[in-house]
Amino acid sequence: MNRMVAYCGIVCTDCPAYIATQADDRAALERVAVQWREEFNLPEITVESVICDGCLASNGARLSGYCSTCAIRACGVERGVGNCAHCAEYSCDKLDGFLSHVPDAQRVLEEIRQSL
Repeated sequence: MNRMVAYCGIVCTDCPAYIATQADDRAALERVAVQWREEFNLPEITVESVICDGCLASNGARLSGYCSTCAIRACGVERGVGNCAHCAEYSCDKLDGFLSHVPDAQRVLEEIRQSL
C-alpha cells in the first residue's frame, strides 16, 4: 500500500480508522471509536464517524468526523497541493497551531519539504 500523507502531515495509511475502513473491519472500527471516545473525551464518536478513506481521497470518499470539516484540509484542497509541505506559504499559523499538538506530523512534513 502506498503511503498517504494528509495535508497536515498525519500519515493516513498508518491511522487505525483508515486501516479498519480499508479492510472493511467493523470490529476494528468499533475499537477505534471506543479508543477515540476515551482518548479525546468525545462521547459522541460513533463507528460511522470514524470511517475514513483518507484525507487525499477523491470526491465521494468517506472522511472521519473531524477530517470532513478540517480547515487545513479545506485549504490544501483549495490550493491544489499534495499536502502542506508543497505549499508556497508553508508553514502558516493554521498549520503551526495544529502541529504544536502533533509533532510526528510536523516531522513528516519537514521530511517531505526537504526532499522537494
